[in-house]
Amino acid sequence: MAHFAEIKNNIVQRVIVVNNEVINDAQGLDGEAIGIAFCKSLYGDDTEWKQTSYSGSFRGRFAGLDFIWDETTGEFLVPVEEETSSTLI
Repeated sequence: MAHFAEIKNNIVQRVIVVNNEVINDAQGLDGEAIGIAFCKSLYGDDTEWKQTSYSGSFRGRFAGLDFIWDETTGEFLVPVEEETSSTLI
């Protein structure tokens, strides 16, 4: 199975699973471009998709909801949680 992350404003919106048979080309090799075209056929041409690796073997790590897509490094980054501050009275 292949996994694809929908990106909007460099933030992961969702991650979907695509059957390998969908992304295999005529020679039986998988292709990210084929998978992206498939995702766009489901969710619209105006969506942006990147393949992500469940094993983390490429793009840094497996993408998750709200992860950040870093175009410069070509990796998914874990979102930084905002620190909460409390005021004692």
